[in-house]
Amino acid sequence: MANYTDEHAQAGVDAELPVIETWPNQYPHYVIKIEIPEYTSVCPKTGLPDHGKITIEYEPDKECAELKSLKMYLLAYRNLGIFYENAVNKMKDDLVKTMQPVWLRVTGEFTPRGGINSTITAEYRRR
Repeated sequence: MANYTDEHAQAGVDAELPVIETWPNQYPHYVIKIEIPEYTSVCPKTGLPDHGKITIEYEPDKECAELKSLKMYLLAYRNLGIFYENAVNKMKDDLVKTMQPVWLRVTGEFTPRGGINSTITAEYRRR
C-alpha cells in the first residue's frame, strides 16, 4: 500500500460545514452530554466508510448547542474524507468557536477495522 501523504493527513480539516446554532443558556454550573451513536465519515485515502459513536460533553457558559443544527453539522461528515483524529479535533474546535463553553470534551469511539478499534478524545478548558 502506498504511503500516506500530507494531502491525506490534512483532508477534511478545513472543510466548510453547516453552522452550529446556539441558544442562550439560563443556568450556571451544569453539564450537557450528547451522544451520536451513528456517526459516519470516509477514509481520505481508501474512500471506505468509517463508523463510530461521538460523545460531546460540556459545561455551557452563555450559549448551548442547538441540537438540530448540531445534527446537520455532524451529518455533513458523512461523505467527508477525514481521519478519526482530525474529525474529533475539528468538532472540538468548531464547538468551542461557536459556544465558548467553560470546558468541552469530544470523544469518538470508532468501530473496529482490521481488528483494531480506536477511541479519540479532544478536550478544551477555558483558562
